[in-house]
Amino acid sequence: MKCTNALLFLSTHCGLCSIAEAAYNGTQNSTNLIYPLSQDSEFSFILTEALALANGGGAATSEVLRAASQIVPGDEDSWYQEFYWLAEQIHGLASQARTTTSKREALFRASSYYRLASFYLTANVSDPRLYSIWDTVLGTFHEAISYLPIPGQNITIQGPGCEIPGYVFKAQEGNTSKLPTVIIGDGYDAPQEDIWHGLGKEVVDRGWNLVTYEGPGQPTVRRQQGLGFIPDWWNVVSPVVDYLATREDVDMDNIALVGISFGGQLAPLAATHEHRIKAVLSIDGLYDMQKALLDQFGELATIFATGNATNFDQAVEYELGQPEAPTIFKWITGQGLWTSNTTSYYDWIDQLGAYALTQDKVDNITAYPWVGRGENDDLVGGQEPVLAGFYNASPGHDAAYHVFSTDLGAGEHCQLGAEQHLAQFAFDWLDEIFSV
Repeated sequence: MKCTNALLFLSTHCGLCSIAEAAYNGTQNSTNLIYPLSQDSEFSFILTEALALANGGGAATSEVLRAASQIVPGDEDSWYQEFYWLAEQIHGLASQARTTTSKREALFRASSYYRLASFYLTANVSDPRLYSIWDTVLGTFHEAISYLPIPGQNITIQGPGCEIPGYVFKAQEGNTSKLPTVIIGDGYDAPQEDIWHGLGKEVVDRGWNLVTYEGPGQPTVRRQQGLGFIPDWWNVVSPVVDYLATREDVDMDNIALVGISFGGQLAPLAATHEHRIKAVLSIDGLYDMQKALLDQFGELATIFATGNATNFDQAVEYELGQPEAPTIFKWITGQGLWTSNTTSYYDWIDQLGAYALTQDKVDNITAYPWVGRGENDDLVGGQEPVLAGFYNASPGHDAAYHVFSTDLGAGEHCQLGAEQHLAQFAFDWLDEIFSV
């Protein structure tokens, strides 16, 4: 059995390694994508994510590039050691800072590097570092947002069966103006703290309040409450909207919900029940995570379709034990068990089926929809046009649909590293919707 060969999309994660040996050929707008930061394609992708945090003050380019040069490709412990060392050094710089600006900037970067250090630890839930580092992650970030010109607020909202951690970033001091408010949730692996450095500042700079949140299966809730993902995602989002209704600085007629990556499926899923949302944005559009995985699993998908959980689990274990098993395959299977709070690979994939968006479900959405796609993003199997089609076939609003081009550096998954480009198109559209 050689299912690993059928998983080559995983080992080329966004195509970042397809140009490892490319050279300038004297032509403009070549087909080259982004030059890799590691010989391990999965490491290269996450290092690109780390580099993208610099756009919003969550990293410094030379700090990330230096770490990249020291990390041994495919060695998860090397990854942890380098980013943890860097986080400690930058945290030390924060303690030496004379001004609040210097302190805030160093704390933001340190928190990002602590988060990055923990990224590959989810494959081993018994590793104490997976949990112990998170107190430092949160404490450092909370201190950093306290030094913003308008300090960010750390909030906890009670939901059915869980507590929902979040942040509020106000666009104006005081509570005298009711402002449009954007709720942003991340997806399968990224922590909500990353959002501030990605789209968060873009929201506040436009004069809108920003609220971020995490639910079961996401980094803080999974660690602190032991809860895996749930398909009734409206039970996470609706308590957040309930909370906003208690605030004097929120215009309840202008609430938008944004989902990033897997959040691009979770956000419309929540909107099928939560009708106080005026707009729902999927970055990038995803309607069925289970299908996206199985479409790339080759023989493993065939084994899954038999319904024999034991055989499927054994087949995945076999592939993981192969020397050529790519890092992304090892990570995505470990992350799947972690986020689903299960020990069975079959159970992980099976659970994802309950999240699928269908035409009947989308018909229940009343919000204005926006769907984005990266031109070079094959991680979700081109599902964005299907999601947009569901909207266009429903009795509600047609979807605004935008494809971000590779030649401008915006064609990667969720427009990684081109957040300003993403914000221009998504939030210019949202500004129009808020004016309706």
